[in-house]
Amino acid sequence: MDTTKPVEITLPEDCTDMREVRAGVDSTDRELMALLDRRFGYMRAAARIKQDRNVVRDEARKAEVIANARLDAEKRDLPAGKIAQIWEELVETSIAYELEEWDRLRS
Repeated sequence: MDTTKPVEITLPEDCTDMREVRAGVDSTDRELMALLDRRFGYMRAAARIKQDRNVVRDEARKAEVIANARLDAEKRDLPAGKIAQIWEELVETSIAYELEEWDRLRS
C-alpha cells in the first residue's frame, strides 16, 4: 500500500461496512505510530537535556501523566481504567527508552 498519498477514510459514525472500519483502524494506527515517534523524540530530548541520570525517573510526573490520561479517557467516555494501564506501560517504556538514550549519549 502506498502510504505517501493521503488515504481518504470514513469517519466511524459514517461506516457502513467492515472494509471502511478496517481502513479507518489502519489509518488511525499509522497516525498513532507517528504520534509515538514524536513522543519518543521528546524522550530523546529529555535524555539530552537532563544532566543527572537519577532524575530520568520522576514518579510524581509519571503519576500526573497517567492521571491526565485517565481523566481525558473519562471525559471521552472511554474505558478509563484500561487506558490508565496502557499509559502506565507507555510511561514505563518511555522511561526505559530515555535511560538507554541517556547512557548512549554519554558513553
